[in-house]
Amino acid sequence: MAEADPLAGFHVELLHDRHARSAFECGVEALDRYLRQQARQDRSRHIAAVYVATPDGEAVAGYYTLSAHSVRPTELPVEIARKLPRYSNVPTTLLGRLAVDTRFRGRGIGEFLLLDALRRAWESAHAVASMAVLVDAKDEAARRFYLRYRFIPFPESPNRLFIPIMTIGDLFR
Repeated sequence: MAEADPLAGFHVELLHDRHARSAFECGVEALDRYLRQQARQDRSRHIAAVYVATPDGEAVAGYYTLSAHSVRPTELPVEIARKLPRYSNVPTTLLGRLAVDTRFRGRGIGEFLLLDALRRAWESAHAVASMAVLVDAKDEAARRFYLRYRFIPFPESPNRLFIPIMTIGDLFR
């Protein structure tokens, strides 16, 4: 007998008032507080696009944020920087936060959210240029998570990682 898909019924959508933000607990107070108190304002002010994974349109199983960003090419690994134009900054997309509620752990929600974020970044890079998605890993476990998905550490900041848009495109072609 085939196993049931643990993500069946889950979908990702922009944060709305109907989402039960106050019930969200991922175990990191700053990430919990952000969703409960700041995320809606950031979305309405166009500071961050906040996406939630939900099984029913109300419960929040996890969330992530995307924002426009830029990076100095000199911060990137030399083999990548030398292929870029000599601009002072190049456009990127910042995956600012990614968190999964403790009640939904072990179902692949983190991977589901990451792949959704990467797909959105790749699709939007066709309309508004972005050469990579950046993330700041909060700890070694988060760093290892991103490394599994072909993220590359910045030479001088190993917990800051990026994945080129071209690499993301290879994932979705």
